[in-house]
This record gives sequence, C-alpha cells and structure tokens, in this order.
Amino acid sequence: MSILTTIDWLVIVFYFLIIGALAWWIIRKQKKTTDGYFLAGRSLGWFIVGASIFASNIGSEHLVGLAGSGATDGVAMAHYELHAWCLLILGWVMVPFYMRSKIYTMPEFLEKRFSPTARTVLSGISLVAYILTKIAVGVFAGGVVFAVLLPEMNFLGMDSFWIGSILVIVITGIYTVLGGMEAVAYTEALQTIILIIGSALVTIFGLQAIGGWTELRAIVGSEMFNLWKPLVPAGVEGTWAPIKEAGKMAWYFNDNYPWIGMLFCAPIIGLWYWTTDQYIVQRTLGAPNETEARRGSIAAAFFKLLPVFIFIIPGIICYGLAVSGKIPVIQQHLIGPDGHIIRDNAQQAFPLMVANILPVGIRGIVVAGLLAALMSSLAGAFNASSTLFTIDFYSRLRPNTSQEKLVWVGRVATTVMVIIGLLWLPVIKGGKGLYDYLQGVQAYLAPPIFVVFFAGVFHKRLNAKGCLAALYTGFALGLIRLAIDTPIKLVEGFKYSEGSFFWIINNIFFQYYSLLIFIISLVVMVVVSYMTEAPEYSKISGLTYGTVTDEHKKATRASWDARDVIASAFVLVLILIAYIYFSG
Repeated sequence: MSILTTIDWLVIVFYFLIIGALAWWIIRKQKKTTDGYFLAGRSLGWFIVGASIFASNIGSEHLVGLAGSGATDGVAMAHYELHAWCLLILGWVMVPFYMRSKIYTMPEFLEKRFSPTARTVLSGISLVAYILTKIAVGVFAGGVVFAVLLPEMNFLGMDSFWIGSILVIVITGIYTVLGGMEAVAYTEALQTIILIIGSALVTIFGLQAIGGWTELRAIVGSEMFNLWKPLVPAGVEGTWAPIKEAGKMAWYFNDNYPWIGMLFCAPIIGLWYWTTDQYIVQRTLGAPNETEARRGSIAAAFFKLLPVFIFIIPGIICYGLAVSGKIPVIQQHLIGPDGHIIRDNAQQAFPLMVANILPVGIRGIVVAGLLAALMSSLAGAFNASSTLFTIDFYSRLRPNTSQEKLVWVGRVATTVMVIIGLLWLPVIKGGKGLYDYLQGVQAYLAPPIFVVFFAGVFHKRLNAKGCLAALYTGFALGLIRLAIDTPIKLVEGFKYSEGSFFWIINNIFFQYYSLLIFIISLVVMVVVSYMTEAPEYSKISGLTYGTVTDEHKKATRASWDARDVIASAFVLVLILIAYIYFSG
C-alpha cells in the first residue's frame, strides 16, 4: 500500500508539470548547434552553473547511498562531502586553462596538452565508467526509492523496483535527448532548490521525532559524530594496517575507512571528480567567460557543504530511531535479530525517513526532491556521455559533419545510453553497498586521470608519451583490482584462499590501493617524459603555468575581484568549522 496521499501525489504531479514546462520552453527556443546542444550556447550564468554542478553531484548515491552510510558509519563519509575546497581549485586553478582552450570535453583538453591518443583513451575509459557507475547507480537508486515508497505497486508483472527504475530512466531520457545541456542545466537549477528544501525538512522532522540534537548524540554515541576516530577498523591493530583482518569485520562500524587512507586518498578522488571529470566540469564550460565559470564553482562549493546535514545526518537519525525503537517500522527494517544494524538494508534509510516521519503534503515535496536528485544525476550522466561520444569520437571520424547532424548524433547517443540503462537493470538488481561500491570504483579509476591533468598543468616538461604511459599503467592497475573484487561481490559464497595473492589484493583497503596507483602513475609519467623528447612549448601555450603568456595572466586577473576572494575564504572557514566540530 502506498504511503503517499492524494495531496502528496498532487504535489508530485505539480513538480513534474513545472519541470516539463521548463524543459519544453528551452527545447522550443534552442538553436540546433553543437555549442547550443552540448554547452548551452556557452551562456549559463554563475547561479545556473553552480546549482547545476550541485544537482548533478547530489544524485542517487547521496539519497540512497550516503544516507545509508550515515546509518551504518556515522559521519565517516563526510570527508568526501567536505570537499567543497576542490570546487575552489576548479574555479581558481583549472577554469582559466579550460576556458582559454575553448574545449567541449575534458579529453579534448588532454589532446591539446598532450596528444590525440590521450584524448581517445580518456574518452573510452570515461564512457565505460559512466555506464558502470553513474548510470547504473542512478537506475538502482530509483528502484530502491520506489520500492520503499510504493511497495505494493505492480504492473505487467513488474514490482515497484522495476517500475521506478524504468520511469526515472525514461522521463529523464526524454528531456535530456530533446533539450541537451541547456535543458539539463536549467532543470537542475530548479531541482536543486526543491532538493535542498525537501532534504532539510527530513532533517528537521527527524530531529523532532528523535527528541532533538542532544538526544540524537546520546542515543547513537559520540563515535558516530567523529570524522577520525571511527575510521580505524575494529579488530585491526594500529592505524597503518593496510589489510583488513579476516572474519572480524561483519558488524563493526567503518570497516572500510582507515583514517590515514582517507586523509590522503580522498583528496585525490575529490580533485579528479570536481576538477577533471566531464560530468561536472561541463557545466563550467557552458559559462560565457572565466568570471561566470569561477563564480559558478564558488557557488557550487557553498552548496556542497549541505549534504553532511541533509543526507548524512538523516541517516544517523534513522539509525537512532531504529536502535531506540521510537518508530517500530524503521527498527524492523534496519535492526536484525541479533540487535545489530542490517547493513544491506541501510540504503533504505532516507526513503524510510520520508515514509515514516513526514506529514501529508510535506512528504510530497520531499518525494519530489528525491525524484529531482535521481533525475538530475541521470540527466548529467546521459548528457556527458553523449557529448563525449559525439565530440570525441564521431566528429573526429567524420570531421565535415554539419552541426545539425552532430546534434542529431548526440540525441541518438543519449537514447542509446538510456537503453543501456534499461538493459543494465538485471545486473544491478542485487546491488549492495551503493556508496561503498561507487567510491571503490572511483578510487581505482581516478588516480591516473588526476595525475595527467594536474602534473600536465603544473609541469610543462611532461610530454605525451609520459601521459599515455601513466594512463595505461594506472588504468591497468585499477582494472586488475576491479577484476579481483568482482567475484567476491557477485558470486555468493565466493572466497579467495586466505593469504593468497588475490586475497591480499582484495583485502587491501581501497584507499591504500588507490594511493599506490597514484604514486606509480606519477613516477611513470615523470620518468617516461624525461627519458623522451620535450614537448614543443609553442604548441601548448596557455595550457600550463610554464607557458602562460602575459596576456593570459592579465585576462585572468581581470576576471575576478575582492568579492570572489571573500566568498572563497568564507567557504574554507565553514569547512574548517565542520572539521573541528566533527573531530572530537
């Protein structure tokens, strides 16, 4: 039986009408050019850029995975959410290089800095990664949300999980295919507002249900609010231990997040994601100039501070309601017969809060926010994927293709991504540990990309051969770990012999393995570059700090003023306050 009343449904229908009207207005006025379809005509203002970045990031993995992580691991995952400073690096360090190079895609920047082969390699890896992570995770989360909110729904033999997944994919696919980047950006800006309001209401009503902030801390314990102390896994002696202790991890909190690994690995993943990933950076490329792109990044940094309080905290509240028994239905879902939390059910934390603590009408607003996040996450993935395919593959194979034809190809590519998302449903139906899964995959793919972008920008001597060597080596190491991990996750009861090579690789904390990939990739890039010829510096003018001209410096200096500096400093102060509060 649905927990949504008629009023809730009217609120949800009204939300879809607004989204539909906004998308239709954009589609009607849009010009059929590659700039218009893939980068919104490079006309996005700073607020649209910032809100769109935030909405693309705050998707299914947060609503379902991050709240679930809050229920099981407390504020441990806040390390990733306090990466707002990475967006400042995007705005102040990387945006000038991206904007002056007039690129459509991140792989295109690698071509200008290094070589066409580097562009092809990164484009291919990115497309595969989007399918395995962003599209797959978005589809799965849509199903989880519908399964909790509409558990009795059945249609043509499909349960609520399948119905929800298909609806989220199809509806999102329609306006993404027709409207391109501009439709995605403007609808995401609206969805950001709905998402923040709705999620904040879950926190507010959740605190009321449990008895306030002080009561919450008393019920769940101080370790759930400590960023660092819980990150040392129970049962492992010493904070440097790189291997999980066999057979002792089942019910302990934070069994996958050693604090030293988090301290050094999380920034690598964060900088890769926020400053070099097409999925995020495409929004800044849609700005008309450095000023709007930088201010959009700063605005996104402010938005990025919110998930700790509107996703992680509701997850902790859900855990508190479960262990205290204040809401029996939540306790039945999350607490097993042995009195411990059922970790596989924790991903239902946010939908359970929506279903059981919110009043009529408010519930409809929050469900609309849930759907907004699911749709914006998928829309960003569809649009980024179609841009990569069309610009980095099709237009290079057929360089004389008209702009209208490229727009058509982009729409076809988006449609194919939608179909892949539908076909992927059987694979992810049994998925577990959504946020852990996502962070693990990203930890294996991020290091070599991070290395070639940042080393390439900061050191002009590094060349194309070094770049390719780093990419090939880093990706190979990441794929080896994924290949070893996959049987454990997919095959029931599958185990490697304790002490064997595969067992050791599988049981190294993913953060330490990610750091290993980073170090090896960096060393390989530097060594190979210095063993081969230096690049022609005239061809990479403006693409590294060592080749920036006086004209470039003057243009960048003219693009910011004191307001941008003050706003950026304020973000850093807020991050510091959060770290201090959650570290004791």
